[in-house]
Amino acid sequence: MNASPSRVAVVTGAGTGIGKAAALALLGDGWRAVLAGRRAEPLEQLAQESGAAERALAVPTDVTDPQAVNALFDRAVQAFGRVDLLFNNAGMGAPAVPLETLTPEQWRVVVDVNLNGMFWCIQAAFRVMKAQSPRGGRIINNGSISAHAPRPHSIAYTATKHAVTGLTRAASLDGRAHDIAVGQIDIGNAATDMTERMAAGILQANGQLMEEPRMDVAVVGQSVLYMANLPLSANVLFHTVMATKMPFVGRG
Repeated sequence: MNASPSRVAVVTGAGTGIGKAAALALLGDGWRAVLAGRRAEPLEQLAQESGAAERALAVPTDVTDPQAVNALFDRAVQAFGRVDLLFNNAGMGAPAVPLETLTPEQWRVVVDVNLNGMFWCIQAAFRVMKAQSPRGGRIINNGSISAHAPRPHSIAYTATKHAVTGLTRAASLDGRAHDIAVGQIDIGNAATDMTERMAAGILQANGQLMEEPRMDVAVVGQSVLYMANLPLSANVLFHTVMATKMPFVGRG
């Protein structure tokens, strides 16, 4: 189902990995896309790679800065008139170290990006979606499998991804009165730079190192597109997409 060319998405963390895959899927389906990320060059490359550069706008943005986030949404409205979708994807992890050695700075930067940054984006999207006509829109938060179960040495990432689930539930409730649908995609082992180490073996709950299967990141892009193209009368509140044989539901 091709989206109307008037439908506009804001994608954070769009320059690489999951954000890039989602942006490519949306642009390929006829959406206009505002591409946000810390660095301009990957965003510009993505716009060209998509073959739809005329429908893409690169806006370098630090999601930990509320003023920068508000400016991002202002640019989206100025360029395309509205915002129909936020894929709230920007995120990062801390070094995989024992929790007692994690520094305050390492903890704070993960919280600032994964939790605070996600909230600033939700807040800005609500302001735009409530005021525009037709009213409303959709927000898809990137939760992760870690929103359900931790890996060893992942306390900062896991804590923030559990918190994303709280953001999703609360924003979903608050969005009802304004025709804003809020859902979450929880992704397991998409083949990106972040999961490259899994191919060489990654620490398991039982202390062993094990290679883990990964899936094509384009599958995640198609999952985001499916959620994005639903009518606002329907919502996928939580959607899990993962490599079929990854060790998630088995005993650790």
